[in-house]
Amino acid sequence: MGVPLSQMWTVASYVLKQKLRRRKRYPLVLMLEPLFRCNLACAGCGKIQYPPHILKQELSPEACFAAAEACGAPMVSLPGGEPLLHPQIKQIVDGLVARGKYVYLCTNAVLLKDKLDLFTPSKYLTLSIHMDGQEDHHDFAVCREGVYQQAVEAIREAVGRGFRVTTNTTLFEGADPNSVRAFFDEMTDLGVEGMMVSPGYAYPKAPDQQSFLNERRNVNNLFEMIFANRKRRWKFNQSPLFIEFLMGMRDYECTPWGNPTYNLFGWQRPCYLIQDGYADTFEELMNETDWSSYGRASGNPACQQCMVHCGYEPSAVDHTFSSFGGFWATLKATLFNRYANPAAMQRLEEEKGKPHGPDLALHTITIDGKSIASLIKEKETEAA
Repeated sequence: MGVPLSQMWTVASYVLKQKLRRRKRYPLVLMLEPLFRCNLACAGCGKIQYPPHILKQELSPEACFAAAEACGAPMVSLPGGEPLLHPQIKQIVDGLVARGKYVYLCTNAVLLKDKLDLFTPSKYLTLSIHMDGQEDHHDFAVCREGVYQQAVEAIREAVGRGFRVTTNTTLFEGADPNSVRAFFDEMTDLGVEGMMVSPGYAYPKAPDQQSFLNERRNVNNLFEMIFANRKRRWKFNQSPLFIEFLMGMRDYECTPWGNPTYNLFGWQRPCYLIQDGYADTFEELMNETDWSSYGRASGNPACQQCMVHCGYEPSAVDHTFSSFGGFWATLKATLFNRYANPAAMQRLEEEKGKPHGPDLALHTITIDGKSIASLIKEKETEAA
């Protein structure tokens, strides 16, 4: 497991306390967005689509601390936007660490090498680097060349200085499972503590609406190829039961209150992806949100195919501590996690002959009814 024992114990103790108090709904990770602006313009992100006067705003350190204290979750994730653009990010991180929170500072790492001196290595601070696969796939996903190499250099520097470093990978339609597995090797060689992987689902404001994974069976097929027959040296910074859920081995209902989101507008209902209004306080979010309107069982069309980590990883963690069976399942998934699967290995071989990622875009984007790939081939034939 790519999680230190001290953090595992803190989370386990916290969840068990919630169970003893018979709390059905409790937060596990606070998704704290201190700003929306970013130094990249990824096609799959809807955060930077806000108007300029919103992108110029940011949460104060005091507002961040108040949100963390109101929520009470043991872990705080700082996504964005790009949090390193916040002029007071050091004060925010230091203040959360001083409060005993396990902080995941999410960053695309473009600025990380220049900003590392702001922070001090600590068991409470993890640098979570956004890496969407190998170089070609990552640079294609973030719509800028050279970002992968910048991130790799920053990871090497951070690991060398003793920081906890993990990666955060979102996979979209057309992801290459063989490339993803090779990416795991690359990140492991860099010395990251663990890796987190999740399927990508639609932000309504994102420019590219075609690349999101829209069918559960496709998600299960993709992640079975990726996670089955795995190498022992790969370490993942997420619940092993959530990984089995992605592989289609388990079925969970969404628990959107498990990773509540707080940002410039307040407490977002109901989750990180869906914006159905905002609550002024954490208590209002938890007590006055109609949770029965969300998740697969609700029939809500926006929730039917979703398997994203912010809704389902808390479900997996809750299962771990709900019964002896859940704990035993987690233990088995931790110790016996290679998942030998000849059929999945055969499908991996078959995938090698198919276009993926940037190559897939060349075959699917058309001009005057012809794919870019076919137009390139025509030009090459004419030149020959």
